[in-house]
Amino acid sequence: MSTLDSHYCYAFPAVRGIQAGRPFYIATCPLRIIPKIFSFDEREVPPELRAQRILNKARIPEMVRYLLENPKDYVFSALTASIAVDVEFDEHENSISLGTLRIPMDAQILINDGQHRRKAIEEAIEERPELGQDNIPVLFFVDEGLQRSQQMFADLNKYAVKPSPSLGTLYDHRDPSSWLARHLATSIEPFVGLTELEKSSISTLSNKLFTLSSIKQATRALLGKGTKEGFSDEEATLACDYWQTVYRNMPDWQMANKKEVSPAQLRQEYIHAHGVGLHALGILGRSLVSEHPDTWQQDLQKLKSIDWRKSNPEWLRRTMLHGKLSKSTTAIQLTCNALKQALTLPLTPEEKVLEDQVVQK
Repeated sequence: MSTLDSHYCYAFPAVRGIQAGRPFYIATCPLRIIPKIFSFDEREVPPELRAQRILNKARIPEMVRYLLENPKDYVFSALTASIAVDVEFDEHENSISLGTLRIPMDAQILINDGQHRRKAIEEAIEERPELGQDNIPVLFFVDEGLQRSQQMFADLNKYAVKPSPSLGTLYDHRDPSSWLARHLATSIEPFVGLTELEKSSISTLSNKLFTLSSIKQATRALLGKGTKEGFSDEEATLACDYWQTVYRNMPDWQMANKKEVSPAQLRQEYIHAHGVGLHALGILGRSLVSEHPDTWQQDLQKLKSIDWRKSNPEWLRRTMLHGKLSKSTTAIQLTCNALKQALTLPLTPEEKVLEDQVVQK
């Protein structure tokens, strides 16, 4: 430790820079130090006197689990913080930007971005103390008061855009469902060549028929899997076989694949060209394979006789809401109910309740 005005200090290797005429410091901090230097509790402070939102505790367990399950392969981005007192920067020889940042131990340090990461780090270290030896970058600004800290929070979050579910699926190499969705989208008909990999909605004139996120959701429903739940090789093979068999019994999809009809035209006229239809087919497959394990492939031939047009009164009362497709769980299940009836599959008690509600309309 060194002193600053006769106080004990934290000392961190750091880089100094200038942004908007103000100095900032990028420091390398051991994880074990993070809970100590960011210990200020704002829960009892009114919103107008805070520089951050209240901690959302529901987000923490998943982040902690991520750290604990991937101790050799995790990535945490930098924290951003404001220091409410002057700091000292000892420049290294022959450099004005590299040096040691010294922060008084009694300094009030507020997190502008990263409070949930800070809490997750604290809880993860309690279970796995060796994580405390790792490091995380921290971007320090010398605070100019509460108003400046609040503005920093607003600015940091103003342009933050959460990636689309499809893009998240494309880049997520930990989630088994994401891996399977990518495999289906890039190698299995009807998806190969017709899947939007980055966006979770398809533009009007797009030449794509499916989104990667809708394939993931529909396949989860087919296999009866929850979020982040794994699957066997046999289940992956079943998913490939099922969607290929559905494709062979969907003439419109085949025409789109052969470029005999545009995906845009199919989306305009048919529900099977939307995520709600694909999801319903996934739920249907779960019941069909369970009820008819030996004949499900032959049973899917009945899909050819289904009127998939949006104007079909069956879809108007099940899948459509005020003239537009509904993505609600109820709409998806009601759509699946009609498919199950077309394939003479029994409805579950819960499905019958929904069915009665539709019939009574």
